[in-house]
Parts: sequence; C-alpha cells; structure tokens
Amino acid sequence: MDLSPKERRRIYEEEKARIEAKEKLKRGKQKAETVSTLDLEPNIAGLLCYVAGWISGVIFLLLEQKNKFVRFHAIQSIIVFGALHLASVILTHIPFFGWFFGVIIGVFCFILWIVLMVKAYHHQLYKVPLAGDLAEKLSA
Repeated sequence: MDLSPKERRRIYEEEKARIEAKEKLKRGKQKAETVSTLDLEPNIAGLLCYVAGWISGVIFLLLEQKNKFVRFHAIQSIIVFGALHLASVILTHIPFFGWFFGVIIGVFCFILWIVLMVKAYHHQLYKVPLAGDLAEKLSA
C-alpha cells in the first residue's frame, strides 16, 4: 500500500493529536486525584492521619473535604485506634489479666500504627479487616 506524502502527514497529525489528547486526559485524572482541601500531598496527609492515633484522624476528617484517599485513612484511623484505645481502657480495670492484655494490645497497636503509616505514605489504600471496609463506605 503506497501512501502519498500528504496522506502520511495527515495520518501522522491525526495520530499525534490522539496521543496528546490521551495524555491530557491522563494528566487531568491525576490532577483530580490529588485535589485536596489541604496544601499537602495526599500520601503525607494520609500518613499524618495516623500520627496521633484516632485524634489526628478526627482532625484530618474535619479538615479534608475533597480527597477520598485522605478521608479514607482518617476514618480508618478513627475506627481502628478508637476501638483499640477503648479496649485498652476497659481492660485496664480488670486485675492482672487486664494488664497482660493491655500490654499485648499496646504492642499490636504500635506495630499496626507503623504499618498503616508506611502504607499510606506509599499511596496504598490498605484496609484493616472490618474497619477498612467501613471506612471505605463512609469515605465515598
């Protein structure tokens, strides 16, 4: 199939316009994903949702209105660390066994805290069983 130089140029221009439109659409989607009420990158804001446990989750939930990624991590922080804090407070009133389980919950809480901050920093929507599903529904 022989194409004239004029036809080749037309095909080239059409293909170039199609690729540019696709790239522009891709950039627009990326920009929409990073739209935030706060002047922070979403991964940094997601990490900060966990820094002070459920308290920082409440703060970021109140401050962030647009970014679903940040809102998800804020809600998950409130649910996970709020429940663990409540369990710890209740268990401390039980003699001996309560203290023992309180220490176990504290170690588990510390490890989970580190894991959730690292996952949020790496742009991962890591869901803790039960709490993550609830946080996903509430952040939508």
